[in-house]
Amino acid sequence: MGEGDTSWAPSVLPHGTLSALSHHPQPYFGRRMESKVSEGGLNVTLTIRLLMHGKEVGSIIGKKGETVKKMREESGARINISEGNCPERIVTITGPTDAIFKAFAMIAYKFEEDIINSMSNSPATSKPPVTLRLVVPASQCGSLIGKGGSKIKEIRESTGAQVQVAGDMLPNSTERAVTISGTPDAIIQCVKQICVVMLESPPKGATIPYRPKPASTPVIFAGGQAYTIQGQYAIPHPD
Repeated sequence: MGEGDTSWAPSVLPHGTLSALSHHPQPYFGRRMESKVSEGGLNVTLTIRLLMHGKEVGSIIGKKGETVKKMREESGARINISEGNCPERIVTITGPTDAIFKAFAMIAYKFEEDIINSMSNSPATSKPPVTLRLVVPASQCGSLIGKGGSKIKEIRESTGAQVQVAGDMLPNSTERAVTISGTPDAIIQCVKQICVVMLESPPKGATIPYRPKPASTPVIFAGGQAYTIQGQYAIPHPD
């Protein structure tokens, strides 16, 4: 391969590493990266997208944006939140892998804190797990599930987190939701393993990202209950 020939790179390299690596050619990059990522030693820039409900986003933003500001400063990751007035929002976390794991840890612990606070006013005795929803290109879900579900089983067993990959793509996109639930520590371990899979098998072809629809969907009233239309379903409207 000629020196200036980098046409192979985008399909092999994770997002954002091309410029960083072009100065240091590494002939065995694929194998070497894989072994280092599993040890958590390699800092590759990654982008992870999370799907959250308005209430969860509010918790992460905090009063006057203080919580998200602290998360950005302490983790070193870029945390962007999609525009408001949607029932669902996309939270995009970008940065070196260790910064992403720190940001995830802070989000998972914040959600656990919210659960504990909400339990203090309720009779429930068992603590529900923390749940995060990742948005992953469908072309990477096969690698995440593995042959006959072997990979996802391995991730569940080694982290103790519950992981489920949605069967259908999110509306108007080529992405699927991956739901992770468990203790904050289990979730962090699980995200680390998912990152390794995503780095080892980058998305194939173009990805159409999921964009949540604004809340201004048509509302119908039936039997004293308001419903919004989402796709082919009528969903009870909270307000």
